Amino acid sequence: MKLSISNWNQTDFWSQAEIRLPQFDRPAMLRATQEAPVWVHFGAGNIFRGFIARLQQSLLEQGLSDKGIVAADTFDYDIIRKIYRPYDNLTLLVSLMPDGQMKKEIVASVAEGLCADPSDQADMARLQEIFRNSSLQMVSFTITEKGYALTNMKGEFFPYVQADFANGPSRCSHAMSMVTALLYERFQAGAAPIAMCSMDNCSHNGEKLKGSVLTVAHKWQEAGFVPDAFVAWLEDETRVSFPWSMIDKITPRPAPVVLEALQKLGLEEMDPIVTSRNTYIAPFVNAEAPQYLVVEDRFPNGRPPLEKAGVYMTDRDTVNNTERMKVTTCLNPLHTALAVYGCLLGYDTIAAEMRDADLKALVEHIGYDEGMPVVTDPKIIRPMDFIHEVIDQRLPNPFMPDTPQRIATDTSQKVAIRFGETIKSYLASPALDVSSLTYIPLAIAGWMRYLLAVDDKGQPMTCSSDPMLAQLQEQLASVTFGAPESYDGQLRPILANPNVFGTDLVAAGLADKIEQMFCQMIAGPGAVRATLKSYL
Repeated sequence: MKLSISNWNQTDFWSQAEIRLPQFDRPAMLRATQEAPVWVHFGAGNIFRGFIARLQQSLLEQGLSDKGIVAADTFDYDIIRKIYRPYDNLTLLVSLMPDGQMKKEIVASVAEGLCADPSDQADMARLQEIFRNSSLQMVSFTITEKGYALTNMKGEFFPYVQADFANGPSRCSHAMSMVTALLYERFQAGAAPIAMCSMDNCSHNGEKLKGSVLTVAHKWQEAGFVPDAFVAWLEDETRVSFPWSMIDKITPRPAPVVLEALQKLGLEEMDPIVTSRNTYIAPFVNAEAPQYLVVEDRFPNGRPPLEKAGVYMTDRDTVNNTERMKVTTCLNPLHTALAVYGCLLGYDTIAAEMRDADLKALVEHIGYDEGMPVVTDPKIIRPMDFIHEVIDQRLPNPFMPDTPQRIATDTSQKVAIRFGETIKSYLASPALDVSSLTYIPLAIAGWMRYLLAVDDKGQPMTCSSDPMLAQLQEQLASVTFGAPESYDGQLRPILANPNVFGTDLVAAGLADKIEQMFCQMIAGPGAVRATLKSYL
């Protein structure tokens, strides 16, 4: 049986397979969305399919909305062409429970899948039509933090962004340029209000989106492509808002064990594909059950009643505090510590690491002992409840095929928030002593050791992609595994760089401790494990 609308009426099959069917009138939803779309989402990957699209399905099933979501991708068009369209824009969501159960359901709230591809005239024309429609209330994003970036590490505009500045709204290639051009279509069609809501897992995401859109708009204004009134419209948050949000749900790459289970049920054509952009994706999404979405409630053209689907609709300070709680204390620092040590110690899942007494103790010390004294309390979620769920249920879930290698991606872009913010809080507090920190420095030292690309057995190890990887490894090139005497302060320029850690760790007085840990870990095979044990 293939996942398709034509097979939707095979209720006996879906019932026997324990796959829940959507409970709403999909043809009516398609008609309503075609005529008066309310929601466009950019970034058609797993977090959207397994979480955000399911929110709208909940509203459809409750009778609180009659519209679906228009999904678009600005980067990997194969997702639309090979995963959405062949399956009628349906997704099979598999929630992986800690007890081994797989709760399965079909998500059918996506009304259209479009390629935001300048060479695809039909899809771009449809997106322009949607943006001109005053019914459109919100545009959301899960394009990753890199999707908003207009500049390189030196602050220089990327060549393709410069080309977009020179070419104007009619010829764009970068996601932010295309979105700005679509907003210009809306402005020209009557300038109806709209909310542009980033749901990416990064700090101050709405601010990043707004900054990129306004940068493009200002460049076009200077070149005479758009009028001053367009920029003024974008800058008026009563007309165009950029709400902040905090999202939390793990949706890892498709797991072989899930694929095998689905095939045994009789489902066909479920195999993952690797797209031309190296996205590993399947017609199904496997995900953990816990999920959180906190959104700043600023929608000048109205919005779906997302609070009825479990979304926390609140103010900006609460969003910021919830995000800070998660990213600086209760989840992300633990993930990064597990990622680097998991790679060094040969683990291939986060869950397996949580069965390692040393690694479990490490994240407990980082979270409970060093993080919780300075945790931000958002009031809507109790930090201690959240971190207990993370450590006791989410990270140890043996049926979540998340890997340390995936989490280790782009670590240089994460440590300033995940560890640096706690360090800064200690430095700012008269009641706390930054020199008392041991386990966060141990995590940082582990990352430095990871950069040598040699595992704890002394074997070559592939480091995950990171925009600063080459630069950092060059700084450590003269450090030799098995020869602690080869260390001669090579870490110091890295540790002193506030762009990496959010603060100068040398000036903070933590460099000596990190260097000592690092030197212990390069002594030879087994030194990483021995170092962990010595501190735990």
